Amino acid sequence: MENKKKVAFYTLGCKLNFSETSTIARDFQNEGFERVDFEDVADIYVINTCSVTENADKQFKQVVKKAMKLNEKAFVAAVGCYAQLKPEELAAVDGVDLVLGATEKFKITDYINDLSKNEQGEVHSCEIDEADFYVGSYSIGDRTRAFLKVQDGCDYKCTYCTIPLARGISRSDTMENVLKNAKEISEQNIKEIVLTGVNIGDYGKGEFGNKKHEHTFLELVQALDKVEGIERLRISSIEPNLLKNETIEFVSQSRTFVPHFHIPLQSGSNDILKKMKRRYMRELYTERVAKIREVMPHACIGVDVIVGFPGETDEHFLETYHFLHDLDISYLHVFTYSERDNTEAILMEGVVPNNVRAKRSKMLRGLSVKKRRAFYESQLGTQRTVLFEGENKEGYIHGFTENYVKVKTPWNPELVNTLHEVNLTHIDEDGSVRIAFVEVEA
Repeated sequence: MENKKKVAFYTLGCKLNFSETSTIARDFQNEGFERVDFEDVADIYVINTCSVTENADKQFKQVVKKAMKLNEKAFVAAVGCYAQLKPEELAAVDGVDLVLGATEKFKITDYINDLSKNEQGEVHSCEIDEADFYVGSYSIGDRTRAFLKVQDGCDYKCTYCTIPLARGISRSDTMENVLKNAKEISEQNIKEIVLTGVNIGDYGKGEFGNKKHEHTFLELVQALDKVEGIERLRISSIEPNLLKNETIEFVSQSRTFVPHFHIPLQSGSNDILKKMKRRYMRELYTERVAKIREVMPHACIGVDVIVGFPGETDEHFLETYHFLHDLDISYLHVFTYSERDNTEAILMEGVVPNNVRAKRSKMLRGLSVKKRRAFYESQLGTQRTVLFEGENKEGYIHGFTENYVKVKTPWNPELVNTLHEVNLTHIDEDGSVRIAFVEVEA
C-alpha cells in the first residue's frame, strides 16, 4: 500500500474542536488514509473551523492558502462551526472543495469519493435543528493530555453568541459511552483527561431534544472518578450557575479531579449581564469563588470576560475591572466583543468604538498578568505534582501542576508524559516557576 492517500488536519478554536478533529482523523485512518502533519504535502487537507471571533474567519483563509502552497492539487475540506454558519462564504474561498455542516462532518469520508478539485466548493450543511443526535469524540496522540467530549450544543440564548446556531440544541453522550471512552484513553498511557463540551454543566440531556436529564454533571464526575488508570481529570469551562456546591465539594476530595476551574463571567456588571441574557448575577459568581476557596484554598480559578459589549459604558467597564481586581482568582481570558450575524447583540444600541474596546482589553490583560503572578507567588514553597509535556523549548521541558501552575526544568526526554512530586522554588524571568524534585531519581 505504497500509494496510501495522505490526509492532514488543522484545528481552529476550542478544545471541543480538537477532540472532534481527532475523531474525524481516526475515521480517515480506519478507511486506509495515512495521517500526516499539516506542514507536510497531503492529498487532502481538512480544516476544522471556529466562529467565535472575527479573527477565526481571517485565519481560515490563511490556512487554506498554506495548504494550497504545500500542494495546489490537494482537496480542501472545511468543517465545524463557521462551516455550519456561513457555508457559502467558505465555499467561495479560493481552493476550498467541500464544506460540511454540523451533522455531516462526522461522515466526511462518505463525501470524499473523488479527490479532483472542484470549480466551486460543494456545500452539504443541514438545518441546525436537524443536529439532534450526539457523536462522541476524544483526542489522543496529539498531546500529553486528552480532550474528552461529553456534551454538545447549547440551549442558552446569550445575546452575543452564535454557538447554538452552529451546534444546535444541548445534548449529551451516554454515561456508559463516556466511561468507555475514558477507559480507552487511560489504556493509551495518557495521564490527564480534560472534559469538554459546549455547556458541560448541562450534561445529561438525552438525544433528540429530550430535555430530561438522564444523569447530572455531578453523577458523571463521580462515575469518572472511579475509572481505573486515569491519573488526572480536569473540568474545562463550566457556567457558574451550573457549577453546584456539591460538585465543588466532590472535586475537593476526589481521587483524580484536579483543583482547577474555568468559569465564564463575561461581565462584572449586572446591567451588562442582563443585556447578555446570562443566567446569573455577579453575586452568584462571588459565592462560587468563595466556595472554591473555602474547600480548596490552592485551587486555580480562570475567568472568561468580554469587553466592549454594546451599551458597556466606562462605568460598567470599571465595575467589571474592580470586581475582578477584588476577586480571588488566578487568571483571565479576555475577549474583545465582536459583532456576529444573527445575534441579538448586533442590533443593540451603544456600540463601543473599537479603540475603546482595545484599551479595555489591554487593561484587563494587564490585570490578568498581575493575578497570575500573585497566584504563582502564593504557591511558592508548596509541594505539587507536575505532568511534563513533550516539547523541548530552548533546552527546557515545561509542565503543569494539578492546580495549573506552569513549571519548567532543564530538558530531559525521560520526563515526557510522566508525573513527579516537586517543590515550587522561584519564578523565572519568563513567568514560569522553577522546581526542585522531591523524589529520589532512580
